[in-house]
Amino acid sequence: MGDIHYTDAGKRMSQVTVHNGTVYLAGQVPHDPSADMQGQTQQVLETIERLLDNAGSGKDHLLSATIWVTDMAEFDAMNAAWDAWVAPGRPPVRACVEARLAKPEWKVEIMVVAALAEG
Repeated sequence: MGDIHYTDAGKRMSQVTVHNGTVYLAGQVPHDPSADMQGQTQQVLETIERLLDNAGSGKDHLLSATIWVTDMAEFDAMNAAWDAWVAPGRPPVRACVEARLAKPEWKVEIMVVAALAEG
């Protein structure tokens, strides 16, 4: 059993956990909730990319993504940001559901799992 590394750990949760070559991110939310769905999704994806890079991975190593949106009527706007961001030819398995998020101004939350980069 390999070591477990926790990054940005608080009392309740860590933002990143790495174990046995796999990077697990906590659900990420937008920092500027005044943006529309596409803008909020872009913010979240930028944060995910930064956290993955810091952990020694990247969006081209994604294994899975879970996406929560507050209104499926905005599914296409979320997908516009996602499709522009995801690594071509390397989309992860993905689920997307409609849910009420912890703060009503948030429109999207995304949690991903990725492999560490090789070598």
